[in-house]
Amino acid sequence: MVSVGTVVWLSSELMFFAGLFAMYFTLRSTSGQLWAEETAKLNFPFALVNTIVLVASSFTCQMGVFAAERLQPRRAGGALQFARWGMNEWFTLTFLMGAFFVAGQTTEYAMLVSEHVSLSSNAYGSAFYMTTGFHGLHVIGGLIAFLLIMGRSFAAKKFGHFEATSAIVTSYYWHFVDVVWIGLFLVIYVLK
Repeated sequence: MVSVGTVVWLSSELMFFAGLFAMYFTLRSTSGQLWAEETAKLNFPFALVNTIVLVASSFTCQMGVFAAERLQPRRAGGALQFARWGMNEWFTLTFLMGAFFVAGQTTEYAMLVSEHVSLSSNAYGSAFYMTTGFHGLHVIGGLIAFLLIMGRSFAAKKFGHFEATSAIVTSYYWHFVDVVWIGLFLVIYVLK
């Protein structure tokens, strides 16, 4: 039931982001010269590294899901024995990678503001900050979800299917956020 509810909710989120993509493309189609000038200010290598970290976090998240499916909340070996890590270790690494992404986005915003690209500067600034900002809020929501899932695993007397299901549906959300970012990255940074 929880999985179905999560998928239905993610479908509504998909429609939300579809609206943001539609806004971006509409503004872009009416302001070609502005887009050419403003996208030249983007730091592609910086954004690419940030994107690689976020996409890699999907893999660490999935490793945490595999551990949750084995009903293994914590590691069963040394800290560097990755094959024996539990859900909490993998989710902690995923959390750190997601936090790195958010910090990278914040740094990029600061760089763009210094280049006079802000939310209210022009249509490009509005489109850029709204699309990436709403995505960033979703990433922060995912980070909070990871903290709650890990906290629940420590609070549970016995890690069971209920806790594993919560970890799995959190991974659905995280993978969704990652896929949306891949689309945003391609549209904003690659399709200039």
